Amino acid sequence: MGQEKTVKGQSMLNGALILVMATLIVKVIGAIYKIPLTALIGEVGRGYFSSAYEIYTPIYAISMAGLPVAVSKMVSESVTLGNYRDARMIFRVAKRLFLLVGIVGTLLLILIAFPYVKLGQCEDNLWSILMISPSIFFCCMMSTYRGYYEGLRNMTPTAISQVIEALGKLILGLAFAKITMSYGLNRFNSGETVFGKACATQEEALSAIYPYAAAAAVLSITIGTIAALGFMVLRKKIAGDTITRTMLVNSPRPQSSNDIAKALITIAIPMVISALITNITNLIDNFTIRTRLASAVAENIDYFKSAFAASLQGSGTLDKDIGTYLYGCYFSALDFKNLVTSITMSLGVSAIPALAAARALKNKQEVTSTINSVIRICMLVAAPAGLGIAALAEPIMTLLYGGTTAENLIPISSPIVMIYGIGTFVMALSTPLTNVLQAMGRADIPAKVVALGAIIKVICNFIFVGIPELNIYGATIGTLVCYTVIVTLNLYFTMKVSKCKINFVSTFGKPAISAIVCALSAYATHAVFSNILTFGDASSRLNGANISTLLGVGVAVVVYAVMLLIVKGISKDDLLMLPKGKKIAKALEKYDLIG
Repeated sequence: MGQEKTVKGQSMLNGALILVMATLIVKVIGAIYKIPLTALIGEVGRGYFSSAYEIYTPIYAISMAGLPVAVSKMVSESVTLGNYRDARMIFRVAKRLFLLVGIVGTLLLILIAFPYVKLGQCEDNLWSILMISPSIFFCCMMSTYRGYYEGLRNMTPTAISQVIEALGKLILGLAFAKITMSYGLNRFNSGETVFGKACATQEEALSAIYPYAAAAAVLSITIGTIAALGFMVLRKKIAGDTITRTMLVNSPRPQSSNDIAKALITIAIPMVISALITNITNLIDNFTIRTRLASAVAENIDYFKSAFAASLQGSGTLDKDIGTYLYGCYFSALDFKNLVTSITMSLGVSAIPALAAARALKNKQEVTSTINSVIRICMLVAAPAGLGIAALAEPIMTLLYGGTTAENLIPISSPIVMIYGIGTFVMALSTPLTNVLQAMGRADIPAKVVALGAIIKVICNFIFVGIPELNIYGATIGTLVCYTVIVTLNLYFTMKVSKCKINFVSTFGKPAISAIVCALSAYATHAVFSNILTFGDASSRLNGANISTLLGVGVAVVVYAVMLLIVKGISKDDLLMLPKGKKIAKALEKYDLIG
C-alpha cells in the first residue's frame, strides 16, 4: 500500500516547460492565423474582429480570475496531505461554481453587447460579440479541469487543450471566413442582395460582407473552446486523475461542499478584485494615452510634423490622424512587450501547486528552494530575451515589417521595442511573483499592489505622454515605473510572508551578466555581418540585413549558454527538475560548471 499514498506529479520546471511549449505553439498558430485572415476579410474585417475582443477580454478576465488558481492550490494541498476525497470534492464544487460564473459571464456579455454597439455607433460589431459570448461559459467549465489537473501537478492536459483551442481558431476561423466571403460575393455577382442589402458596387458588397465574415471567424473561437473542453472531459473519463480507489478508501471524510465553496471563493475574491482593477486600468490607460497624445499633437503640430516627417509622409498620414498613427505604432510594439511575459506566466502557473504542497507540509527548505527557482528561471529566460530584443530592436522590426506597407512605423516603433526589451525582466517577474503570493495564501497583497501600480501608471501617462518631446514614448516610461513598483513590493512581501532569503547573486546577478554579454554579441554580430552581407534589396525577405539579424540571434543564444556555464548561472536544483536532469547535472558537475 506504500506506493498508493501519494499522487506523483511533474516537477515545477518540467510542468512549466510543458506549458511553455504549448504557449510557443499557440503563438506560432496565432501568427500564422493573422496573416491569411487579414487577406481574407481585410483591415475592416479585422477591425470588427478586434472590436469584439475589446469588450470580451475584460469580462473574460474577470470571469476566469481566481477560481482556477484556487482550485489548483486547494487540490495540491489536499493530495499532499492525503485528503484525496477532498480533492475530488473540490473538483465537483468548482464545476458547480464555474457553471454559475460561466452562465453569468456569457449573459452579461450578451446584455452589454446591445447598448455597447448602439452607444459606439458600431452596430455591425454586434454579430461578432454575440458569436464570441458563449466561449466565456465553455472556458469557465474547461478551467475547472485545468485547475484540477494543475493541482495534481499534471500540466499536460492544460497544454494540449490550449493547442486544440488555437487549432480550432486557425482551421475553422479561416474556413468560416472563406465560406462567408465566397457566399456574399456569389450573391453579389448573381445580382442578389448581400445579407439583406442591395449593393451597386463590389466595394459596397464587401462592406456588407465584412461584419458577417468577421463574426464567422470569431465563431471559431467559441467552437475551439468547445473542442478543448470536450478533450478535457473525455481525458478525465478515459485516463482518470491518478487517484486510485485504495487512496480514496484510506482518505479521511471530505469537508462539506459548503465549506469547500466558501474556501474557494475566499481565495478567489482578491484575485477577482485584482483582475477588475487591472482591466479598468487598461481601459483608463488606453484612454489617457490617446487623450494626452491628441492634446500634445494639437498644441504642437509643427513639432510632430518635423520630428516624424519621414514616417508621416511615407504613410500618407493626415495632420488630424497623427495622434492615432503614433498610437498605432505603439500598439504594434506591444507584441514584443508581451512575448516573454506570456512564457514566464507558465512558470507561475506551475509554481502554484508546488508551493502549495511545500507549504502544506511546512517544508520551509522546499518553499525557499522553489521561490528561488521561480525567480532565477524567470531571470534566465527574460534577461537574455529582453536585452537581445533591445539590442536588435530595429533589425527585428525591419525583418518583420520591411518591404511592406507598414514599414514606415519602424523608426517610431523600434525605440518602444528597445525600451520594453530593457524592462522585460521586470515585467516578466510580475505574474510569477503574484502566483507565489497566491500559493502562500496571501492573494490580497498582489491586489493592493496592483491598485497602487495602476494609480502610478495613470499619473505617469498624464505627465509624460503630454510632453511633446516624449509623446508616445512616455507611455513606456509609465509602464516600466508601474511594473518596477509592483515587482519590488511583491518581491519584498514574498520574502516577508515566506520568511525565505533570496540569493541575489545567483538569482539576479549571474543571469544579468550573461544576458548583457549575450546582447552585446547579438549587436556586434549584426553590425559586422550587415556590412559584409549586402545582397538583396529592402523589399525582399531574403536579403543580407535580415540574414545578419538571424545570425545575431543565433550567435547570442550560443554565447548566452556558454556564459551561463562560465559564471555557473544554472543550479543543480534547477537541473534536477528537468527530464534526465540527473544525468545532465552529473556531466556538468564533473567539469564544475553548475552553481
